[in-house]
Amino acid sequence: PELWRAFQALGAATGAAGPLSEREQRLVNLALAIGGDSEGATHSHARRGIADGLPAADLEHVAFLAITTLGWPQAIRGLTWIRDVTRG
Repeated sequence: PELWRAFQALGAATGAAGPLSEREQRLVNLALAIGGDSEGATHSHARRGIADGLPAADLEHVAFLAITTLGWPQAIRGLTWIRDVTRG
């Protein structure tokens, strides 16, 4: 429990450390999850985005933006993982 609290505090501190809005931070975290090829993290950040009121189209746009940076296969994997949440 102590480690989890420290991890949560680190997350809060990183969010407060810069000028990005919560919405921007959520989209960046989703992009990083897709780029890191992490299905679990992509699902998690997509769920959090929906819970924060972000439209599914905004989350899907992150995957579309990945096409030119990560390539089609990775971007479509990310889109599929997002849609697991938004269309599930």
